[in-house]
Amino acid sequence: MRRKKTQPRDPIRDYFPLPNEIFSLGLSTGEIAVYAYLMYCEDRKTFQCHPSYSTIGKATGMTSKTVAKYVKSLQKRGLIDTEPTTVTLKDGRKHNGNLLYTILPIQPVVDRVFRNQLALAQYEAAVQKYNREHPDSKPIEFTRK
Repeated sequence: MRRKKTQPRDPIRDYFPLPNEIFSLGLSTGEIAVYAYLMYCEDRKTFQCHPSYSTIGKATGMTSKTVAKYVKSLQKRGLIDTEPTTVTLKDGRKHNGNLLYTILPIQPVVDRVFRNQLALAQYEAAVQKYNREHPDSKPIEFTRK
């Protein structure tokens, strides 16, 4: 029996972009999974998509409630924006639809995280300097979360 030649994978059709910076933001694995799925679904021209919590959950192995938690977290971090939608049924009644997700530019989030890290490092250096310059006083404790 003769084997079929496999076609090379098309980078545009077979893959979706995930910014490298996503791994430097301190996101949980759940947040990364939800963000990645939204990137997978998004329209590359509008940066929008509208999967349900259930659809995201099936793709990521999470419950709808867990997906909702991570969506709120990603929104709070400034990585996505959400808008409610409505669906009009054939009989004219309106129902809530899925959220409309907009993937926001990642650079402002990266800049904010790095500014916070720099400020924290500067504060830590100031605490260490104070403790060195005042050996007779009670040292200031500095712990990172």
